[in-house]
Amino acid sequence: MRVTCSHVQTRVYVHVLFCAFQDCFEDAFDRIPVASKMDLRASIEECSMALNLVLNNKFSEALDLLRPWSKDSMYHALGYSSILVMQATMTFEHKDIQAGMATIKEALQTCQRFRKRNSVVGSISSLMSKQSPDSLKADEMHAEICYAECLLQKATLTFVQDENMISFIKGGIKIRTSYQIYKDCQSLLNMSQGVGGDSEAFRQFEGGVKLGIGSFNLMLSLLPARILRLLEFIGFSGNRVSDTHFRSDTHTLSYIHTNTHTHTLSYTHTHTHSHTLTLTHTDALLNEMSMFFPQGSIILFYSARIALLRGNFEKALVKFQECISAQQQWRQIHHLCYWELMWCHSFQQQWRDAYRYADLLCRESRWSKAIYVYQKAAILSMMSEEELKTSGEDEVELFRQVEGLKQRLAGKSIPTEKFAIRKSRRYSSAVPVKLVIPALEMMYVWNGFTIVGKRADATESLLITIERAEEQLRNDPNPSEFHPDDQCLVQMLKGLCLKHLGRLLQAELCFTQVLSSEKHIRYDHYLIPFTLYELGLLYKQQGDYIKATRFIEDAKLNYKDYSMESRLHFRIHAALSSLKGSPTNSTPY
Repeated sequence: MRVTCSHVQTRVYVHVLFCAFQDCFEDAFDRIPVASKMDLRASIEECSMALNLVLNNKFSEALDLLRPWSKDSMYHALGYSSILVMQATMTFEHKDIQAGMATIKEALQTCQRFRKRNSVVGSISSLMSKQSPDSLKADEMHAEICYAECLLQKATLTFVQDENMISFIKGGIKIRTSYQIYKDCQSLLNMSQGVGGDSEAFRQFEGGVKLGIGSFNLMLSLLPARILRLLEFIGFSGNRVSDTHFRSDTHTLSYIHTNTHTHTLSYTHTHTHSHTLTLTHTDALLNEMSMFFPQGSIILFYSARIALLRGNFEKALVKFQECISAQQQWRQIHHLCYWELMWCHSFQQQWRDAYRYADLLCRESRWSKAIYVYQKAAILSMMSEEELKTSGEDEVELFRQVEGLKQRLAGKSIPTEKFAIRKSRRYSSAVPVKLVIPALEMMYVWNGFTIVGKRADATESLLITIERAEEQLRNDPNPSEFHPDDQCLVQMLKGLCLKHLGRLLQAELCFTQVLSSEKHIRYDHYLIPFTLYELGLLYKQQGDYIKATRFIEDAKLNYKDYSMESRLHFRIHAALSSLKGSPTNSTPY
């Protein structure tokens, strides 16, 4: 569910040893002697051992194996820095970020030593015009993709470390350079037909290039047009590809990660068939990997994610608990599980259990204290008076703490934090105005209704809670200034439940009621564009593609500067991309 953070965390890890994963599933030894010499083949083999150690939850042992050669071998440098960068992006601790940045700078220097002597940024393209592909040594080819991956890692930490627009531009330039290197390497592959294709080193190089290009293309296909325009402003260019084909086991973890996290962000009902097929394929890959790493926390985590995305809450709960029990070295993986467990229980309205994990996150994780505290307060507000007393917490005090916990990332406030802060201000006055079903509102913000919608029982239960809130608002003898906003929120969420239950006409009435109240909304202006988007999806579901496009385009073009705007634009991008191929829709995008 926590897409923004976990995408950075796991993607960095996935790329750690992208040329070292093939044909090496056997357990790594507990104690591995330091090698006395290190050529390209030996470095790939040893890094393959390190990857196995990581997949067997032996993170410290992996670092110990990689450290001795991290300044002399490009793959050791890449692997060692990748693990530290992953740790930094999970902890958000200043010392971890500093250590990760120092290590990645050293890794770039190590990779640079192996690159072509006259190689500068983007130089392969010029080299290819002067000499044949086979004149490049294997070390030099591999150095390019290692260098490109290190640039991506440095960009990641640049976004985390510095808090201004300059850091965004610097990071963007690194991403652009990395992508250009991958494109040049792809051109080299295209020119190398029949040259070195049977060698192991060339096969590993080919896998690394395809992973890099495939990952970039998949990333680009998920970005809305306006974000791409911003990237183009700093010189980034690339083709958006909607069907990326990963052809070897090297890509398995990256593929699994992408398809268990991007669906949470951008999945819409327009993708139901392909979504199901993708999850089925991902599940098969996980089952295969679990045969070799049955207690691997990474594998267990993704197995749990697949179960959750399918609405199998019972299996997800078991798998997340297994993931927590599998290792104790990296508590940050526990925090990822706590976040998912909190939502898994929230989807079932098991508020006491959801509160327990929200509380653990508040006490242990540094990712976003503001969101954790707001989430905990929102969950408490869903409890009965008796349950609230047993918690020993005061929801009003928790809501009042939220604004003081805000942070900035890459010079920008985190959108979900800004949303939580704005909502929690209703509790700042001496007489607070309570939020209405805030935990369900946050469930929608994190796109949880698409998951709950797979379970009719859970959806019916949510509908009962929403209708109860609707009745309370209707009978409120002293409505506050927030009353119209609260009524619209309840109607939008009610419409979502009705849509998932197949009661489409009733859902449409709920959405149109929200839209007709636009002039009465005073604070939650995000409700109108989000409702337009949901109504568009409803028409898409009914086969009216022209009407669907009109409403979704209305949300895209005619509203701005509202809460969670960028999040909605990601969803809109996914919806409009699917509508492009609709037979009755000829609208250009």
